[in-house]
Amino acid sequence: MERHVKLNDGHVMPMVGFGTYQMPRRITQGCVEQAIEAGYRHIDTAQCYDNEAEVGAAVRASGLRRDEVFVTTKLWGGRGYGDTMRSIENSIRAIGLDYIDLFLIHEPSGDFISQYQAMEDVQRTGLLRSIGVANFLEDNYLRLIGNCRVVPAVNQIETHVYRQQGAMHRLLQEHGTWHESWSPLACGQNGFFRDPTLKKIADTHGKSIAQVGLRFLLQQDIDVIPKTTHEERMHENLDILDFELSDDEMQTIRTLDTGRSQFGWW
Repeated sequence: MERHVKLNDGHVMPMVGFGTYQMPRRITQGCVEQAIEAGYRHIDTAQCYDNEAEVGAAVRASGLRRDEVFVTTKLWGGRGYGDTMRSIENSIRAIGLDYIDLFLIHEPSGDFISQYQAMEDVQRTGLLRSIGVANFLEDNYLRLIGNCRVVPAVNQIETHVYRQQGAMHRLLQEHGTWHESWSPLACGQNGFFRDPTLKKIADTHGKSIAQVGLRFLLQQDIDVIPKTTHEERMHENLDILDFELSDDEMQTIRTLDTGRSQFGWW
């Protein structure tokens, strides 16, 4: 399995990233530096996480070339074209890097068509390498597809063993948008870390339940951005490329799908 995916715009994105949702600013830079040291080359933040500056500082402190670390951030609370342009400028200034690898609309609110048009215009300047969306399910995704010049490179949506998003995955593949999972470990909801089905499969491979949950997504061409503040789990979540789930194991995990959000958001 490839460690990277080529997006529809030709840019390359690592398949396993490091999430920073609800990570306090005071620890974010240190955690991201640890993650980069562990081997992560994709860091995910957002305007509403209030830690873009700390993520950028960690990338700069790593000593790696800019093109060796893929940075994602997301627009929050945009209303239309003008304030989206200002928000992009603010994110670039906060992160303190020459460009942002992937910029997403965080959720389909406000005039997201105009928001996306602003992103398309900035992408042509090179300050945004790739653009996409998050939390766009079928109706809003198709509405955007029908009104954009640049097909979203990524759609980041809640995806884990209890909400597998099969229909949405097929729709995204049909239009050339890469499916990215937020909360790939279900934030531990629904007894994820004690799930007997996952535990049995994990024991077979000498892996953890978390590693099985992440591998399940990767084998379906869904990239993952698990978040942790514990260094040992950073290594564990990254160590998922040296085993493969069988067809029978994949099918067994598919039976866990509830088809519902674990968080009641989208």
